[in-house]
Amino acid sequence: MAVETIEQRSTVRKLAPRYRVLLHNDDFNSMEYVTQVLMQTVAGMTQPQAVSIMMEAHTNGLALVIACAQEHAEFYCETLKNNGLTSTIEPDE
Repeated sequence: MAVETIEQRSTVRKLAPRYRVLLHNDDFNSMEYVTQVLMQTVAGMTQPQAVSIMMEAHTNGLALVIACAQEHAEFYCETLKNNGLTSTIEPDE
């Protein structure tokens, strides 16, 4: 009778590739509105985090909102777009 070790039975789980949700600066929405949409879109995002992301996009033209699984990234990107913000996703390498 062969003895199975834990190493032989365990399976290697590959992590799902992560994607970055990017917020682009625009000249249409107020800073307050962008901050509110970010907090409503990303669960648990605080006002200081949202303000920081909004200011980075405002200053640099682009800001990282969150890095997550592709399905979640697509959802966040669509939600931001549905609220009038410009957003894209890209692989997080």
